[in-house]
Formats: sequence, C-alpha cells, structure tokens
Amino acid sequence: MSSKSKPVLTSSLGKKLIMSLTGLFLCSFLVVHLIGNLQLFKDDAGYAFNNYAYFMTHFTPIKVVSYLLYASIVIHAVYALILTRQNKAARPVGYYKSSGNENSKWNSRNMGILGTVILVFLVTHMQHFWWQYKFGTTPYVEYQTELATGNRQIIASDDLPSDYTGYKIYVNNGVEIVQSKDLYKQVAYIFQNPFIVLLYIVAMAALAFHLIHGFQSAFQTLGFNHRRYIGLVRGIGIWVFGIIIPIAFATMPLYFYFKSL
Repeated sequence: MSSKSKPVLTSSLGKKLIMSLTGLFLCSFLVVHLIGNLQLFKDDAGYAFNNYAYFMTHFTPIKVVSYLLYASIVIHAVYALILTRQNKAARPVGYYKSSGNENSKWNSRNMGILGTVILVFLVTHMQHFWWQYKFGTTPYVEYQTELATGNRQIIASDDLPSDYTGYKIYVNNGVEIVQSKDLYKQVAYIFQNPFIVLLYIVAMAALAFHLIHGFQSAFQTLGFNHRRYIGLVRGIGIWVFGIIIPIAFATMPLYFYFKSL
C-alpha cells in the first residue's frame, strides 16, 4: 500500500509554487507602481502625483489589491525563509564548497540576503510615505486652476488646516479647486537626506539582482521553461525587471536630492 502523499501546499514544490505566484504578482505591482510614481517628474508642483496618491489609497478596488499586495509580501518573505532553512538543513556538510555550487550565479546563492535588504527598504518606505500619508503629519496643499486659462495658484502649508476634512476636488466660478495632503512635498523632503537616498539606491541594486534570478526562476517553477520562450522570459527578467525598473525607481530619490541642492 502506498503511503499518504504530502499536501501540495506544504510540500517543497507547493512552497515554491506559492513563492512563484506571489513573486510574479509583486512584479506586476512594480510595473503599476512605477507608472504612477513617474508623476513625480511632472513639473506641476505635485498636482498629478497628489491626485494619483489619493486615488491609490481610496479607490475601493485598488485598496483590495493593496491588501493582497501586503499579504503577498508577507507570504513571499515567510516562504522564502522556510525554504532557505529547509535547503540548509537538507544540505550535507561540505556541499557549499562543492564544484557545482561555485558555478551557480552569485544572486541565486544570495537571494536571502537580497530579500532581507529589500524587506528593510520596504519597511522604511512604508513608514516614510504610506504611514505618514495615512496617519502622520503630511503637509497640505490647495491647487486653484482657472479652467479657461490653465493658470494655477498653489496654497501650501506644512500643517493641515483645522477645517480640513479630507481630499476635495470641485469647481467654483470657473476655478477647479483641489484640496489634498501634499505627499509630493513629503517625498521631496525625505529625499533631501543623503542616507535615505543611499538606502534607496542600495535597495534598488538588491532588487535588480533579486529579480534577474527570481523572475526567470518563477516561470521555471510554473513549468514555462520551453526553449521557444525561455529566451524571452530571460530577456524580460534582465532588461525590464533587472535594469529598467530598478534604475527608474533609483532616479526618483536622486532627482529630488540634487534638485534640493
């Protein structure tokens, strides 16, 4: 008689499948997040970015996706830790110095270290922006735009007005008025700190190495490793997720830091 098979989700393969699916979901989020954050480069005193920030934190479907995102980050990190511990426990003494291991890529051997750097970055990033925007002391801004001419007047404050009740957008006598927390100003302030800028650059370098290996590995785990399209998967992993996206994110703190000098 055959012994009972191990449940899929608790098996080594099941854990790798969960890692792959959550990792690819996080990759898709990176693309969306980058597109939204590109609003930071608009020369409009944060008008587009602040509207985007409010939409991302208050539109119900986006909020649901955000909770899935937070869960995916936690699950991805926990399963990565579990798999790393299991692999080390199953590895015989001296395996690390074997000839096969020294031929593997550096980033594939150090995914745990790279993931830890990224996790520290995520906690710092969430504290500086998400937490401050939701519960902290994010500055205030009011944009008054004449619809006929496009001329815009900006009323800014380091503190929220006592009568502030939340984001508002309305038209009064041909003038569009937007009242919002000024996350753009918060971004500009945070990135005046050279140590924070350095952390972001190091984290984006870690993200690049992490994704170069992780993106292709996820597709291989899911069975998409046919020679017809493995080259395309590898190319996307290297050029899009390993180079373009990390560099684009890294330019944001550098842009604001040098802009403030």
